[in-house]
Amino acid sequence: MRIGMALNYAGGFAETVEELADFERAGLDIVFVPEAYSYDAVSQLGFIAARTSRLQLASGILPLYSRTPALTAMTAAGLDYVSGGRFNLGLGASGPQVIEGWHGVPYDAPLGRTREIIDICRKVWARERLEHRGRHYQIPLPAGPGTGLGKPLKLINHPVRDRVPVILAAIGPKNTELAAELAEGWEPIFYLPEKAAEAWGGPLAAGRARRDRSLGPLDVIAQAPLAIGEDARGYLDLGRPMLALYVGGMGAPRDTGPNFYFNLVSRYGYAAEAEKIQDAYLAGRKDEAASLVPADLLERISLIGPEGFVADRVAALRESGVTTLNVAPLAATHAERVALIEKIRDLAG
Repeated sequence: MRIGMALNYAGGFAETVEELADFERAGLDIVFVPEAYSYDAVSQLGFIAARTSRLQLASGILPLYSRTPALTAMTAAGLDYVSGGRFNLGLGASGPQVIEGWHGVPYDAPLGRTREIIDICRKVWARERLEHRGRHYQIPLPAGPGTGLGKPLKLINHPVRDRVPVILAAIGPKNTELAAELAEGWEPIFYLPEKAAEAWGGPLAAGRARRDRSLGPLDVIAQAPLAIGEDARGYLDLGRPMLALYVGGMGAPRDTGPNFYFNLVSRYGYAAEAEKIQDAYLAGRKDEAASLVPADLLERISLIGPEGFVADRVAALRESGVTTLNVAPLAATHAERVALIEKIRDLAG
């Protein structure tokens, strides 16, 4: 399995990037840079490209709605250029809280938009004259909604690669199926290997049945916090606030609108617990919501514990089909976090 890491730059971005060289030497294969309502991911990815030499780079993720499809394609081609062909375009729908609350655009048709954006990006990278007549994007824009003066254009530059790998972040059945059909990689969140086939097996099989052979095998990217040691289990509780936020607050209340994370945890068999978490979180009792996150759920989606336990979890992840392990190393010092990357590199083979 490849070893990845999401960039956590709470202590300062420039300082964190300086440390990436140590992670690269320790065997890190790919780094993911998030974009929510912080600094944009693109400028940071360019900075990282200049400070690394081997490390694969990925947006983790760029929201579908924050850029035009052509700009998304141009950006990916530009990052692939400055990194010498090391960029991976991570895309995802995000959620209405961010898309409508921050970007001020409607959160609509994520599946249809995803399909069209990927198609447009691949036309741009192949330097085709861009013509697209879809339900959500019309390029060139015809008279009526536009002036009618638009011309089919092609990318001026010659990209490093005519196909930048696309990674889709997805957990719902339909968008997971879409990822298996169209993308080079699929990145779910809160991945529980023993429940993966039950939660996503059908959609993955349906998508793979329509998959173009030229895409190669689907890269399955699982995220997990990482801490190894007999005294490491205390790190498990660090995951409680985030799980409570996602299950309780990152989406509409149940039965009123989309809450992808609530639905996923329910599919894992924790429906009653998810309801209690959401009720407490939406009532403003966030600490209570965090305390209600089941300990065994935290344990099963983590790589935290003695080395033998972590080795068993890595084996379970591999058995379930994971090909890239995206970890968050948890330790008191930078040197200890680097050592964790070395250790998980060894355990992952």
